[in-house]
Amino acid sequence: MLLFKRKKDIISHLTTLKHTTTSVGIVPTMGALHKGHLSLVKKAISECDIVVVSIFVNPTQFDNKDDLKKYPSTLDTDLSCLNTISGELIVFAPTVAELYSNNINSEQYNFEGLDRTMEGEFRRNHFSGVATVVEKLFSIVKPDRAYFGEKDFQQLLIIKKLVQKTNMPIQIIGCPIVREPNGLAMSSRNERLPDDLRNKASFIYETLLTAKNIFGMKSAKYVINWVKNKFEKQQEFNLEYIEIAEQDTLKPVNRKQKNTKYRAFIAVYVNGVRLIDNIALN
Repeated sequence: MLLFKRKKDIISHLTTLKHTTTSVGIVPTMGALHKGHLSLVKKAISECDIVVVSIFVNPTQFDNKDDLKKYPSTLDTDLSCLNTISGELIVFAPTVAELYSNNINSEQYNFEGLDRTMEGEFRRNHFSGVATVVEKLFSIVKPDRAYFGEKDFQQLLIIKKLVQKTNMPIQIIGCPIVREPNGLAMSSRNERLPDDLRNKASFIYETLLTAKNIFGMKSAKYVINWVKNKFEKQQEFNLEYIEIAEQDTLKPVNRKQKNTKYRAFIAVYVNGVRLIDNIALN
């Protein structure tokens, strides 16, 4: 495994490896790796000749500075974790100064409304920060494919829109959510939960599963109100939002339409830890 911390070094190395028939994949991460991340890496390995895993905690996507401070930095552990999968991975772990130089600011994008709902509504400028760092990583690595988890489904659609608008020849591949045995979507944030609440947090996925069943018989409004009522009875959980939207546009559903795919999206605070999840409804 090779570790690079400077842009010019990884660019130089990749230039020596690339040929016309060589495919390059990238898995962008913020570290604190878990099985969800590793599933993305395995998928990339199965489809690409060269795989780059970036490890970078991006400051511009945090609207809450305390959340940024609390985000774990575990590079040595992450490298050991990746090494159990493959010794031929390339890891890019730059500093903030290396990636942003003297301009730690987000670029501004027009994502045609994809960024104005759900996460975009509750996390100001979050997606501008995400798109900024992803565009920087893509310009450095120049991958053919990039792998993202569907737990951050809204982010996945925005990255696809970014590639479309910037005309980057990159295939964006969404990978299924990996869950803990109790159904909780895997996240680096889960480690901040006490064991008892981590177990109880299975309630989030259980509620989504029941909502999916109800959605087949009831309106979107009914399902949303049902979910809100369920969380009002749970003192340990603070529901930030529950939304049912068209899968491809993220437009909220007023009336269900035939031949349209829908997803339910949820954000919940548990003991001060913010967890998100989503589920396909049809």
